[in-house]
Amino acid sequence: MKTFQEIIAWQKAYQLTLAIYKITAYFPKNEEFGLKSQIRRASVSIISNIAEGFKRMGARDQYRFYKIAESSLEETKCQLLLARDLDYLNLDSYQVTINLAEETGRTLCGWIRSHRLSS
Repeated sequence: MKTFQEIIAWQKAYQLTLAIYKITAYFPKNEEFGLKSQIRRASVSIISNIAEGFKRMGARDQYRFYKIAESSLEETKCQLLLARDLDYLNLDSYQVTINLAEETGRTLCGWIRSHRLSS
């Protein structure tokens, strides 16, 4: 691979980030600097850490960034649950987005596993 954009896990995470930005556009105005900002930052952290890990030298350093991406994904999923329970998201929007998050997680886990084996 020549760029991080070729990593399937990054592609899935990027789609998740776009979805997060779209659904949070409808959050209440009073959440502008609260949950809306936090969930957006967490989702951006996923793609950013995959990209940064891709360019790091050494398997140990790469692995650390990929694990941070995985942690940011869990943070995003937690915040989606909170948004659902606060009625900022309807059940359909939540389900579509959490399914994308779960798919991203499975793909990222596979990337990490295969990357560690090949390093």
